[in-house]
Amino acid sequence: MKIKCHYARAVSLMGVTLGFLVVAPTTLAAKLPLVTVANVPLPGGTSRFDYQSLDGADHVLFISHMGAGRVVVFNTTTRTVTADLRGFPEATGVTAVPDLHRVFVSVTGHWWDQAFFGGSIVVLNSTTLKTLARIPAGTFPDGSAYVPAVKRLFVSDEAGRTETVINTVTNRRIATLPLGGEAGMTAYDPVTGHVLVNVQTLDELLAIDPVTKQIVARYSLPATCHHNHGLLLDVPSRLAFIACDHNARLLVMNLNHMQVTAVHRVGRDPDVLAIDLKRQRLYVASESGVVSVFHITKDGLRKLGQGYVGDDAHSVAVDPSTGLIYLPIEDFHGKPVLKIMRYQITGTADGRQ
Repeated sequence: MKIKCHYARAVSLMGVTLGFLVVAPTTLAAKLPLVTVANVPLPGGTSRFDYQSLDGADHVLFISHMGAGRVVVFNTTTRTVTADLRGFPEATGVTAVPDLHRVFVSVTGHWWDQAFFGGSIVVLNSTTLKTLARIPAGTFPDGSAYVPAVKRLFVSDEAGRTETVINTVTNRRIATLPLGGEAGMTAYDPVTGHVLVNVQTLDELLAIDPVTKQIVARYSLPATCHHNHGLLLDVPSRLAFIACDHNARLLVMNLNHMQVTAVHRVGRDPDVLAIDLKRQRLYVASESGVVSVFHITKDGLRKLGQGYVGDDAHSVAVDPSTGLIYLPIEDFHGKPVLKIMRYQITGTADGRQ
């Protein structure tokens, strides 16, 4: 278990003081409004999967198979595995950047070589799937966010308590920013031009200027959040969704005022979030196998349902062109599968909490 301190206070930085309005947690919702479309077998054995990233233009889903040290390449049109890439020990985050025709894979490495080599970012050509570079990235690189204006990748080094900055033109690390605590997920807000990072052992969200590579603000989260790991932005609605994995809460933050406006209950140990902007739906996957579904309104979220989909179903991705949801399951009747689901109000999924 990780030891942490909880801070519930307003933070004053650069002369700006921020407060929070917290709404009472929602009551438990109806059962999960999703139905299974297919369970597609995946290679690599029954071990942990981690993040996914969709290249919508090419209809390709990249899945990190952390336990197998692989990256699985899945065609969402044909529903087939088109490549099973090896040589990615303990792969965690994966970020596809279609504009660059690149995929960035966070590799934490085996425990026995980590002391010597640390973690790295492996850069792949998204078309040829060839490795273009391996870039040092701290101790335990996890999620990442790309900033197109400066062509830089910002990577959360979770255990290293830093943010790694990579120049994607030269494929070189250009900065390592100390955060003061463990790094959760990273996201880019193109409206403010800031990179936002969860500092999960401080229950803080901080903002980085991607041009100067400097931390410009820190925002304390309310006491209703313990260990803010997951992070996803709805830029058009100016909302941030923050998953607190130590107490199964989801925060809604107004990005214009940087204030938390609502708190919702989700499955135990929430991790990855996915958003379908076309249909205004948010999906929150958890280590407990429970997926929560929300409708995004102009004021925040309305819960549509919640239920169990499979052991360790903590990673979720959405294809905005079809609305289909993808959840890699490490052990489905003794084999790994990619569970494909779709939204349906009268779904029959198991509703365990």
